[in-house]
Amino acid sequence: MIADVTTGEGPSKRRASDQKRLVSGLLVGLFGLVVVGSGGWWFTIALGVMVHLGLLEFFRMAQFKGMRPATKTTLVACQLLLICTQWSVNGGIGLHLADAVLPLSGAAICGWLLLQPITGSIADIAASIFGLFYLGFLPSHWLRLRNLTDVDLAPTLAQLPAWLSDWITPGLAITLMACLMVVATDIGSFVIGRRFGRHQLSPVSPAKTMEGAYGGLASSVLLGVVAGPLLGWPYGALTGGCLGALVALFALVGDLTESMMKRDAGVKDSGDALPGHGGILDRIDSFLFTPAVVFYGVTLLLPVLGRS
Repeated sequence: MIADVTTGEGPSKRRASDQKRLVSGLLVGLFGLVVVGSGGWWFTIALGVMVHLGLLEFFRMAQFKGMRPATKTTLVACQLLLICTQWSVNGGIGLHLADAVLPLSGAAICGWLLLQPITGSIADIAASIFGLFYLGFLPSHWLRLRNLTDVDLAPTLAQLPAWLSDWITPGLAITLMACLMVVATDIGSFVIGRRFGRHQLSPVSPAKTMEGAYGGLASSVLLGVVAGPLLGWPYGALTGGCLGALVALFALVGDLTESMMKRDAGVKDSGDALPGHGGILDRIDSFLFTPAVVFYGVTLLLPVLGRS
């Protein structure tokens, strides 16, 4: 979650909060680095755990608003979506079968709500289907991104020794780059917002500022400018910088979307699983929209740019 300005806490309390946030963030980052590096089913399992916990927090907020989403059905559907996505990229099933999970799960959720003693409302269906999309379909793109193998998506990796290129695949390199862009957005927004933040960005999150958003954008773009040439992309720095801008934008959209839901539900944090960060959803909100943007950006646009 992107944080920008202070909230009126005393200096000692703020320092303690920042230290707790730093330690918690470093541990989460180390865990993320390990599972992304491992890839395969280890990455799928770790992602599945985070999705499960995030969904529980999302449905908790929905229930605060009086909604009765199909909690268990959606939880199972999201896990099935992740498993089928990983299975398809390993060749176990066809990709079209994995793609079928989303619409079939949506129909199953609607059917389940219709069969309840008290028939579900539009709000119940909307909360359930959005949960499936928000914490199932969108995160599944991390698996698609991690499993990319086309060397044309990161040409410089072809120059690595064979023993190293077997591990550092285009999928690993691009996934790490995408994660680092989100982290850079978060850090840039926090540092610049705390130091220079004066103008509120959005009423749904009063602590976020325009200055912080610009700081996050600049940090992600700078990282992209460096990463583009390193990966051998066409128009290197320009392509990487544009992707960095998109990542920063959609990381902010993810952050503000979760802030809007918390504000509507009347809660400060989605949960308390991570000291200094709140709940799982508070930590991963910026990582939800970004994998689809990066995946389709590199798989659809890079080949076109390479032919121009």
